[in-house]
Amino acid sequence: MKRRKFLRSAAAAGVAVPAMVNGIPLQAHSNNQWLQSMLNPSVETDHVMVLIFLNGGNDGINTVIPIDQYGRLVNAREKVVLPENSILKLNGVANTGLHPSMTGLQTLYNEGKLNIVQNVGYPNPNFSHFRATDIWTSASDAEKYIDTGWVGRYLNEEFPGYPLDYPNAANPDPLAVQVGGNLPLLFLGPNAQMAMNLSNPDIFGAWPARIDDPAPNSPLGKELTYIRTIARQSKSYADALVAGFLRGTNVGTYPAGNYLGDILKLIARLIKGGLKSRLYLVELGGFDTHADQVVATDKKTGAHANLLKLLSDAIFAFQRDLEAMQLDKRVLGMTFSEFGRRVKGNDSNGTDHGAAAPLFMFGTKVQSGIIGANPTIPQNATFDDNLPMQHDFRSVYASVLKDWFCLKQETVDKILFKNFQTLPLIKNECTTTSIDEYQNLDAQLTVVASPNPMVERTQLSIHLPNSGFTTVHLIDPLGRTVKNIFTGKVESGHHQLSLQNENYPPGNYYIRVQNSNNQKTEPLVIVQ
Repeated sequence: MKRRKFLRSAAAAGVAVPAMVNGIPLQAHSNNQWLQSMLNPSVETDHVMVLIFLNGGNDGINTVIPIDQYGRLVNAREKVVLPENSILKLNGVANTGLHPSMTGLQTLYNEGKLNIVQNVGYPNPNFSHFRATDIWTSASDAEKYIDTGWVGRYLNEEFPGYPLDYPNAANPDPLAVQVGGNLPLLFLGPNAQMAMNLSNPDIFGAWPARIDDPAPNSPLGKELTYIRTIARQSKSYADALVAGFLRGTNVGTYPAGNYLGDILKLIARLIKGGLKSRLYLVELGGFDTHADQVVATDKKTGAHANLLKLLSDAIFAFQRDLEAMQLDKRVLGMTFSEFGRRVKGNDSNGTDHGAAAPLFMFGTKVQSGIIGANPTIPQNATFDDNLPMQHDFRSVYASVLKDWFCLKQETVDKILFKNFQTLPLIKNECTTTSIDEYQNLDAQLTVVASPNPMVERTQLSIHLPNSGFTTVHLIDPLGRTVKNIFTGKVESGHHQLSLQNENYPPGNYYIRVQNSNNQKTEPLVIVQ
């Protein structure tokens, strides 16, 4: 079996021993001073991030509800739309609410511990679960195939040379831990799998024996040595996890029968036990709600409501536990899903694969509020209509890397392959923009198309609050970028652009403008 193939299929901790680091040959157990200087992370931090993957494609419109367009929601998704009087209100927010099952997240928002990022996606969305998940975990463009994950590349920057001579005195613990989830590409670095996967609690009693026996001097022996190296490292990391669990405690109360809550309880205990792991991944499945998303006689209930309650209750208990243990300022949480759902509901009391959707950032150190505007629901939505991207998901990653893990901009750009604007998500010494400043600039960014609907051409009147790099794109009903209207550096102020109908099929289109760190997406109807 090839080593890279073994990396992808290893269940516990797939790690590869590179033959060289930065072009310099190394022995597997070298302890020279030069090597030891590489074993410490480039940025010292005790910050921890917990990623919660909502597997299946979460229905964003039924999670974060655009109350100001409730009438259009009824027209588009009569069979799944929530009763208006059941939507949870948020302090200081008139036009946006939460699903009635999410009282825990409502409380966190009202306490200033939740950030909602609207319409998160990427250009040219893919509606396959597998490919869309790969795009999100690798942080690649939709048309590119990358065999490393954004978290793996980040950890490789911080811990160069891994897995050579790991664990060690300075870094005795796993760099990252997957608990009850399995997104191997997310943690795959250039040389090795950077995370340990705890798919089953019984794994601690199942380590292979005889891993220290000498191997024969043959090609088979070399592969056996490689596998035993992985097993030894896995056992060392497992021992560290067990020790952290035994040292740790929980103070808060978690909901009974809540699978996600049980895992977050374990993570809180590991953090309390002194584990130095920087990242954790957990997974909550079941969000592929093509049918029976709601109960027809009570749309506040059903499969989606149950999932959102599990999510909200678990996060709320986790946050309260961290606060009681005075760990809350060290931990940041984020939810994400591989895509959202279509605007229009289907005939099975469900919704089909869509494009952009909101995501949540939670914790004491988030800049609480809503980033971006409510999605625009078309007046006459069709089954092809999607929510267009307002915020690229890699902007969220860039903000986390820069403002939470305090990486330099050039390192962030290297990890994500290009420069993405940052968003005001985190209250930290690394953060340069407040959410109030951002929202003020966002309000100044305006886009007006006239005439709208457009037949042959339309004039775009755009006001830009920032001088700098600006793009203007036309997005089709499926969420795909079909025309680059403008790209370049411009001064702030008013600008006029002309858009010609280049035989575009009739439908609900969008104009997306990105101006420095701000962006706006506005509807444009094209008719014959």
